[in-house]
Amino acid sequence: MAIFAIGDIQGCYDDLRRLLERLDFNPAEDQLWFTGDLVNRGPKSLETLRFVKSLGERAVCVLGNHDLHLLALAAGVHRHKPADTLDPILAAPDRDELLHWLRQRPLLHHDATLGYTLIHAGLPPQWDLATATACARELEAALRAADYPEFFTQMYGDQPRRWSAELSGMGRLRFIVNCFTRLRYCSPEGELDLACKGAPGTQPAGFMPWFEVPGRASAGLYILFGHWSTLGEIKGQNIYPLDTGCVWGGRLSALRLDGDDSGGWYCVDCSGAQRPGASD
Repeated sequence: MAIFAIGDIQGCYDDLRRLLERLDFNPAEDQLWFTGDLVNRGPKSLETLRFVKSLGERAVCVLGNHDLHLLALAAGVHRHKPADTLDPILAAPDRDELLHWLRQRPLLHHDATLGYTLIHAGLPPQWDLATATACARELEAALRAADYPEFFTQMYGDQPRRWSAELSGMGRLRFIVNCFTRLRYCSPEGELDLACKGAPGTQPAGFMPWFEVPGRASAGLYILFGHWSTLGEIKGQNIYPLDTGCVWGGRLSALRLDGDDSGGWYCVDCSGAQRPGASD
C-alpha cells in the first residue's frame, strides 16, 4: 500500500487523473490524502467530487474554503461569486448525497503512526495538536448538526482576529474556521491577517507566515497543507505546502508519505482554468 498527499485540485479533474497515472495509483490498495478545496474554479468540480467520494476509506480529505463556500451556496445562505464553477454540482441528481458526504469531512487529520498532520490552511501559534484537534471537532460538530445552515449565515467575517480560550459562540467558531481554511499570515502574538494572499514579502509589517512564528506550539508537528498557491517552495520547519497552483496553470503535486520513497515528490504540469491573481 502507498499513501500520497495531494494538493488543492479545485475541479481540475483531468490533471488529477494524470497525476494518479504518474503515481501508479491502485484504488484497491493505496490511500490518498487531500488538502481540501476539491472544488471550484476548475472545469470539472462535479467529476472531482464524485471520484474522491467513490474512493471511500481510501480517501482522507479535509475541508477547504472553497468546499465550505459550496456548502454555504447549497444551503441558500451565500451568493455565487463571478469565478465560481459550482453549478454542475448544485444541479446534479446526486447533489444531496455528494453534499452530505462533503459536510462530514474533517478539518484536521492526524496520523500518529506516519507522523503527519493534514489541514487546509494554517494553525495560530497558540494551538498545539490537542488544542487544534479539539477546535476541529467543535467546528465539525457545527457542520454536522441538524441546524447547520444557521452556521453558514454567520460563518463569513474576519473577527475575532486573535485566539483566546475564552472565545465562545459563533465568534469562536468563526476564528476556528478562518484558521483552518483561510490563514496565511499572522503576528507573533497570533493576530490574523486574512487580507494578504501574496508570497512572503508582500505582507504588512509585523506579520509573518503562520509557520514562521517563533515558538509556535505546533512546531513539533509535520504539517501538510494547501491553500497558498503563491507560497513557493519551503524547506525545513516540518511543513509541506502542497498547493502548487494547478488551477492557475502551475502544477498538481503529491508527496509520498510512506515506504522507501517517503518524502518523494511527484507533479504534473497543468494548463490552468483561471487567471493568476484572481481572488481565492
